[in-house]
Amino acid sequence: MTTPADDSVGRAASSLLGKVSTPPTRPGARRALVTMGSSLAAVLLALVISGLLLAVTGKNPIDAYSKMAEGLTDSKILLDMLKRSTALMLSAVAVAIGFKMNLFNIGVEGQYTFATLIAAVIGAQLALPAPLHVTAILVVAMASGAAWAGLAAVLKVRRGVNEVIATIMLNYIALSVVQWLFDNFFRDDSVSGLNVKTKPIPESGWMPDIVDGRLNGMFIVALLVVAAYWVLVFKSRFGFRLRASGLNSVAARTAGISSGRMIIISLLISGAVAGLIGMQAVMGEIHAYGQGIPEGLGFAGIAVALLGRNHPAGIVVAAMLFGYLDATSSRLQLAGIPNSIIEVMQAIIVLTVVIVNESTTRAMNRRTADQTARQLEASTTSTSTSAVTA
Repeated sequence: MTTPADDSVGRAASSLLGKVSTPPTRPGARRALVTMGSSLAAVLLALVISGLLLAVTGKNPIDAYSKMAEGLTDSKILLDMLKRSTALMLSAVAVAIGFKMNLFNIGVEGQYTFATLIAAVIGAQLALPAPLHVTAILVVAMASGAAWAGLAAVLKVRRGVNEVIATIMLNYIALSVVQWLFDNFFRDDSVSGLNVKTKPIPESGWMPDIVDGRLNGMFIVALLVVAAYWVLVFKSRFGFRLRASGLNSVAARTAGISSGRMIIISLLISGAVAGLIGMQAVMGEIHAYGQGIPEGLGFAGIAVALLGRNHPAGIVVAAMLFGYLDATSSRLQLAGIPNSIIEVMQAIIVLTVVIVNESTTRAMNRRTADQTARQLEASTTSTSTSAVTA
């Protein structure tokens, strides 16, 4: 038989358990504002540090930043920024998909290099109407990138090989295999001189330009890929399972989520996106595989993904920032400022953003824990008082 005192204690205990099991959370908008504020502060800090480095080397940081700021009113610089940010967005999304699964896919470099060659070779052999031809080349590029990333996935799941080691080794293997295939099978012997390349892709396989000669349709494709990443990872059931498996594979497995299956799927998707990185050059500029295919974009994507905190909006902004810095490098050279300062500035920005954001996140987590502890203490006191009164 229960007494009024028991009922009072029960109600208080239920209230206490409810508060403990659902700790206070911050509104999403406020958290986003804090993240944006910390990132902006980190970028400003990086500019200050870069300015000090310029001053130490005998360069005027005010002149350098003035030259860079002039690009904001130059349409050519802005178009070059969009062009350079295209491949960076794709590379960052490829990396971010792995990050969300708690996988460090640093094999994007090898994946897009292999996919670029295969897509250029097959694209040159096809004879299709323009829309179908363009689509077929994109599909081949995605399938090739996914196939190369799938090797690391199989090694991870079947043999327990760490994906960092596997993807590093596959980067070197891809570069060697691509060079061997190009030199012995796919090189266009009709082209003389140093500008060696594969057979050209017919005009039906060219990506249309948005701005003639300055920006092609791969920019739109990149934005669509970012949007698809947002829907797939942040708004779908599959994305929830992927993120849950990445956060705690044991708990996810208990809930019926196969971590091995999610590893394979996430790496295949990551490789498929990586396969699109070189398509801006192949389908919009060179129309073949050869000199002019950009290098290092796989590693640059890691920096952009970290700077954008693996969020779609953050990735777009970070890619634009890096693209703008690269686009203004010519202005700095004309002013007698070494081009290497851009790379130094990009590295400092990534480091400061990661450090500041990590410090901010830890501070927010500590504050949340302190609030939870205070509420727990207040609830315990209230429960004891209610029990004694009853």
